[in-house]
Amino acid sequence: MRPESWLAALALGLIGIISLANVVVRYATDASFAFTEEFSVFLLVLLTLAGASVAIRRQAHIRIALLEDVLPLPLWQLVVVLQTLAVLVVLGLVVWFGGTFALEEYQWESLSPGLGLPNWWYVIWLPILALAMAWRQLQQCVERLAQGPGHGPGQDASPEHKESDHES
Repeated sequence: MRPESWLAALALGLIGIISLANVVVRYATDASFAFTEEFSVFLLVLLTLAGASVAIRRQAHIRIALLEDVLPLPLWQLVVVLQTLAVLVVLGLVVWFGGTFALEEYQWESLSPGLGLPNWWYVIWLPILALAMAWRQLQQCVERLAQGPGHGPGQDASPEHKESDHES
């Protein structure tokens, strides 16, 4: 298991526990825990970012592979590298702006509105998990280039490989 998988599972489990506890307390006392919304939103964002990192590594994000499927190998490799560069540019911006935002929240000593916790505790996860996604994107790119076209999840081998399998 990768750290992002554990983090996503932990976040999902905590969301379930917090939500269940809040429902039970609300029905028993007509009041609710004050912290549940703030923590639940934070954990949901954490779950989303960690899950996105896992999905990148597993090649599970939605993509239209029509162009990839018809390109010759050199152009296919170029497209895979360009896809990776585009993702890395976007994630680089997220790391930069998210890191700047987290630093500002730390310097300004901003507190969360619900519980009065330091905001940077919540915000610091954005650049950290964006870095994790960038690393997983690089791993996925190297793996795809090594395996060649037609080896993504849910895909069979390319037609050339299918024919050679029948001949042997």
